[in-house]
Amino acid sequence: MDFETVDPADFGASLSGLGLNILVRDVVAEARFLSEVFGIGAHRVTADFAIMTYEGQVFQLHSDATYHSHPLPSLIPESGPRGGGAQFHLFATDPDIAAGKAQALGGHILQGPANKPHGLREACILCPNGYAWVPSRTLKQEERDAQ
Repeated sequence: MDFETVDPADFGASLSGLGLNILVRDVVAEARFLSEVFGIGAHRVTADFAIMTYEGQVFQLHSDATYHSHPLPSLIPESGPRGGGAQFHLFATDPDIAAGKAQALGGHILQGPANKPHGLREACILCPNGYAWVPSRTLKQEERDAQ
């Protein structure tokens, strides 16, 4: 599917499994942050909407304004972080590289890169909208042995 030219109705009809849609204050800025920090693909980016791709998975960004007649925005805080309690794991993104890029683009390192007992090296980075993104990679055998 060509995400740059697909008809919206055809795109919607193609979705299956678990879908992720993230409401953001500024779609263009969020798409740029996710692309530059985590290497996430951004397609059809407009002020209202973007198709995002990561490791063969598709998710969407929508501006708050696109949900004008939906009750969900009434639950979103007007300021501060939006995504309390949710983490978006990116299992093929080096946390050291992502953490190095995040702050320059308005992100906040909530937890710096560290080797974890569950076999991953990961960080926790809040994007400017306050969602927690967790870039991670599998620990090398020598890193596992050192724990």
